[in-house]
Amino acid sequence: MLNKKVEKALVAQIEKEGYSSNLYLAMASWAETKGMEGVSKWMYAQADEERMHMLKFIAYVNERGGKAIIPAFEKPPVDFDNVHKMFEQVLSHEQFVTKSINDIVAVCLNEK
Repeated sequence: MLNKKVEKALVAQIEKEGYSSNLYLAMASWAETKGMEGVSKWMYAQADEERMHMLKFIAYVNERGGKAIIPAFEKPPVDFDNVHKMFEQVLSHEQFVTKSINDIVAVCLNEK
């Protein structure tokens, strides 16, 4: 059975991964409408990758006897000042998600 503190942390991560996917999808769409085909293709791929991360967390929680909760996701921004600032936001967001993963590891280590 999945430890409840670990389950809670993993369920919170499901929301973060889903939001990440939507954020990158919004960025891809923005770039596409600005004629930045390469940027949009790359961001669409990142959106797919984040969705796959979310699905892996869902499967893991459910397979271990927990219950994955699929939340509503906050609407991401739809406009960006320029591509440079958009990628600064990508970096910042990736750092946030990495910290969140590190926090999950800490919970797992504490709960053994």
